[in-house]
Amino acid sequence: MNPNSYMQEVLKTESSDLSLVRKRLGNDDLLRLLHATQGMVTEAGEMVDVIKKHLFYGKPLDEVNLMEELGDSFWYHFVAIDALHTSFDEVTRINILKLRKRYGESFSSEKAITRDLEAEREILERK
Repeated sequence: MNPNSYMQEVLKTESSDLSLVRKRLGNDDLLRLLHATQGMVTEAGEMVDVIKKHLFYGKPLDEVNLMEELGDSFWYHFVAIDALHTSFDEVTRINILKLRKRYGESFSSEKAITRDLEAEREILERK
């Protein structure tokens, strides 16, 4: 397939009702979540880059920079927590309940592969 044909196929499946997207963007909490998630991805990418440079280029592992990026990531996570009108305690409590449902008392590869997503979702929705 040539690039022009591929582009035509791609555009057939693009979400194209941008007026609805603009309307949804009118929510300040959603904009804050968008900012937070973009920031989380950026900080994760910066952490991966530090590790890549250590592993593949032989640079010393820059733990100071990793800690800085981790702190920046926390900042974005807490913006998201506030935008969702919840708390760190609630997010972590629900996360542990979900992980206990998935793994019981300890991790196993088998349990990671054979997850009961419906049961996990019930826990997440119960709060």
